[in-house]
Amino acid sequence: MPRDSGTSRVSRWDQHGREHVVQVLRTGVQRTIRCETCGWRRGAQFLPWLKAEEHLAEAHQATVDPTVPRQPQR
Repeated sequence: MPRDSGTSRVSRWDQHGREHVVQVLRTGVQRTIRCETCGWRRGAQFLPWLKAEEHLAEAHQATVDPTVPRQPQR
């Protein structure tokens, strides 16, 4: 039975406008999350994207989601 593998990514920007990216690597049921900024990596079978977001917020203070449209300022 072939094992599917794939990669997705979670990216956030910090307050200085720098992008930080954590890759979510999938092999079968197991997921590995790896930070492109600092090299941090961790195995995560459940909720890997949430763990990636937590790492970005805690380690890099990167909390701005580039996929969410900005609200116009008044």
